[in-house]
Amino acid sequence: MGLCYNVYVRSEVKMNFITYLLDNIAKFLGFCYPGIKNINTILGNVITFLLAYKTIYVILGMFFTRKFKEAKKKHKYGIVIAARNEEAVIGNLIDSIHKQDYPDKLLTIFIVADNCTDKTAEIARKKGCICYERFDNAHKTKGYALEYLFDRIEEDYGILSFDGYFVFDADNLLKEDYISKMNDAFDSGEKIITSYRHSKNFDENWVASTYAIHWLRSIRTGHRARSLLHLATNIQGTGFLFASELVKDGWHYTSLTEDRAFTVDAVAMGYQITYQDAAIFYDEQPTSLKIALRQRLRWSKGHLLAFIDTGPKLFLNIFLGKRDSKNKKKDKKDFWPRFVESIRHRFASFDVLMLTVPFSVINLVRWLLVSVIFYSFYSYTKGLTNINFFGGSTYLAQFLKMIINVRITIEPGIKALGGAFLIAIWARIFYRIGSYFEHIIEAVYVFVIERKRIKKIPLHKKILYCFTWPIFDIIGRYTTYIALFKKVEWKPIPHDSKITIDDINNKAKN
Repeated sequence: MGLCYNVYVRSEVKMNFITYLLDNIAKFLGFCYPGIKNINTILGNVITFLLAYKTIYVILGMFFTRKFKEAKKKHKYGIVIAARNEEAVIGNLIDSIHKQDYPDKLLTIFIVADNCTDKTAEIARKKGCICYERFDNAHKTKGYALEYLFDRIEEDYGILSFDGYFVFDADNLLKEDYISKMNDAFDSGEKIITSYRHSKNFDENWVASTYAIHWLRSIRTGHRARSLLHLATNIQGTGFLFASELVKDGWHYTSLTEDRAFTVDAVAMGYQITYQDAAIFYDEQPTSLKIALRQRLRWSKGHLLAFIDTGPKLFLNIFLGKRDSKNKKKDKKDFWPRFVESIRHRFASFDVLMLTVPFSVINLVRWLLVSVIFYSFYSYTKGLTNINFFGGSTYLAQFLKMIINVRITIEPGIKALGGAFLIAIWARIFYRIGSYFEHIIEAVYVFVIERKRIKKIPLHKKILYCFTWPIFDIIGRYTTYIALFKKVEWKPIPHDSKITIDDINNKAKN
């Protein structure tokens, strides 16, 4: 019996020690909360300050964009297209290229039929294109296909035998003056140019509409202003032109998001990336939520990898300038032009860095650490006193606080800890609900300001698309969280739209 008593006493002492230890850890973490909260507030203010300049982009993008004079020279271009099992749409793209109001003799269409098992290559050759076939299932991304294609162009024609190269996806369609308008920008001296990305299936369903609105939002809140200010906007996968000098040594951007890698590398070398608002092409948007989730997960993973790979380069570039400056002899007469160019280049590097930083991940970590963990332990020691159930800064929160006064008070202890944890979760959900309704305004803005270019869509569909639009950013946020831990492989996005450029033109006339 004495032995059992000793075991009981030891167990009791051990439990008391563990309880004492956990209690002190909880109190210590609670004690740290005010300081951690202040640091978090400072960090939040810094992030807000760093991104505040984008408000200027939004304002400028409402009213202005850069315009280009008619070109004095018609340049010679190669058109490169990476296609995997695109027999349903590749012919329509080629037809829209042949219908350009640009001299056909100055355009050469190169297609890489990448691991195709259909008639993509056959259709391309019948329509007068130069088509190479590639079979390499180990290297699947679009970037690898383009790398292979540019290697073949160098072998057979010489990359520098063309002034520049257009990059399109097989599902694209070009307005008849697309290449002429892009040539205007190229002839002005610009080396990298992106264009107006429209959607050929905008109103097919709500999934397609979220993509369509996203591309138009990018134009209004980024491309137009950056082009006007001679900065560097971002390449978005397709519908862009660049000078052949950028790939004189081949194309070597083979990541999940080759467009982001190309953008960052070009900016690091000092190139501007401009936008031609007058050049319009049409893109097919996913209509399946499953396909959209798969694509967005790939984008998210690619963006995270791009930040890891190129973020440090951009950061150093802000302070060190161009990494491959060729003008070692500096003329005093060129001081001010060089100074202005240095400021432009450094700010462009900073701007693109802000595009690559995964702020959604940073903000999630801040919230988990400060608002959930440290605040819960702070409440363990201090309790909860008169906490508003509808707290927050959104308009929804402000409205509900005026009409509903729900307050929560819990004495210090384990109940306060659990209560604080649940309140933090609820506050996050409630904030996201409020933000959801606020972001609907973005879709309304796009429909209003782009009304002349968007096809006629019934009012009830526009209202639906405004309410479903915020889902696009929600998907992007959560696929980023998943991409932190999940291995992602490149998979093709199926395209099967039968819409032709003639269909679009006829609808525009009607």
